[in-house]
Amino acid sequence: MSGLRSTARRLGPSFDLLAAYPDGTGFFFERAGLGVASSGEAARIHAEAGPERLLRLSRDVAVALREIERHPESPPPVAVASIPFEDGSPAEAVVPGRVATRLDPGETWQIEVTAEGSAAPAEARRRWAGRTLPHEAFEGVQVRPDPEPEDYATAVSRAVDRIRSGTIRKVVLARSMLVDARRTLDPKQLLWRLRAVDPECYAFAAPQLGSARPAVLVGATPELLVRRRGGTVEATPLAGSSQRFGDPVRDRASADRLFASSKDREEHVVVVEEVARVLKAFCDDLTYPHEPEVVGTANVWHLATSFRGRLHRDEPTALDLVAALHPTPAVCGMPREAAREALEALEPLARGGYAGPVGWVDANGDGEWAIALRCAEVSGSTARLFAGAGIVADSVPEAEIDETERKFRALVDALRWG
Repeated sequence: MSGLRSTARRLGPSFDLLAAYPDGTGFFFERAGLGVASSGEAARIHAEAGPERLLRLSRDVAVALREIERHPESPPPVAVASIPFEDGSPAEAVVPGRVATRLDPGETWQIEVTAEGSAAPAEARRRWAGRTLPHEAFEGVQVRPDPEPEDYATAVSRAVDRIRSGTIRKVVLARSMLVDARRTLDPKQLLWRLRAVDPECYAFAAPQLGSARPAVLVGATPELLVRRRGGTVEATPLAGSSQRFGDPVRDRASADRLFASSKDREEHVVVVEEVARVLKAFCDDLTYPHEPEVVGTANVWHLATSFRGRLHRDEPTALDLVAALHPTPAVCGMPREAAREALEALEPLARGGYAGPVGWVDANGDGEWAIALRCAEVSGSTARLFAGAGIVADSVPEAEIDETERKFRALVDALRWG
């Protein structure tokens, strides 16, 4: 990695980060106008598959970023990644050749990383404006569930049996939906649509490692895995959900039912207990409310708990914290290893980047990572959509099917525009 240098210049405060994202080949991660968008590749850091892959990746990324020469008053270079859910898959991070960053409102930078003595790549950015009219809607034969809802219901029933026998406390079962658009899907257009519908979610896009053909994971996830700024650490796990409605009275009643639901509260408390246990090992003054709050996306209400703490020491980077937290019970289950075994037996699909960490870390160790939910793996004219539901002792198969259908809805609507 030695021999690389970083240069930076300011961009306008109203610069649209999506203009810095090249269709399908770069990286994009934004919430409420803040985030990063990158193109090109100055370096790639690889960690082989195995239970320690995230820690190895984190350590190698930290070394690589520290070795990049930069002016002391310039913003630090960053590495970006979409990491597969399973430890059985390798993990990689990329130091982009060019990245646009906005971490605070109006404070926008372009950072370029090049070999010493080399010129920065020519400016290739163009003004971006999304389309305003949808393409022709999909025909019914173009959308196919995988597995079938009946098979998913059977898996939920088997998971409930395991939970009631005391084998596990919670497991998160995913299902997918296959879409053939019969036209080339545009990841950039999907991002434009998703962030317009849910600006408070993390809109993201990243190439996928090890795909049989070039694929991009595109989505809008509501869940902050972890954020580190200086010595401050934040996390907002979600678990438990209910439907949203266009009618304000029905919508409020659905939120109230969620808050009062013993099934959803049990699903949520499992996650909160584990996140608290992990973060307490790193943080002083870790604070979080004893009662969750109800937060909404376009189609779904969620139970959420916000954590905030101060690091004991400066050493743990944002990616170190990711390594300690992943996978949380919000996307795997509890106890972790027993839930993993249940997933192998009950979930007949390869998650890939779905439910894995997606985000960025910089040379100072700061960074922001979400969990890749409400996403689709897009390749040419096809897309595989993912959605999951947390299963506990009181789960009802039909209700879990309905929950995953609601989570699919925003993506299916976005694909009509993509």
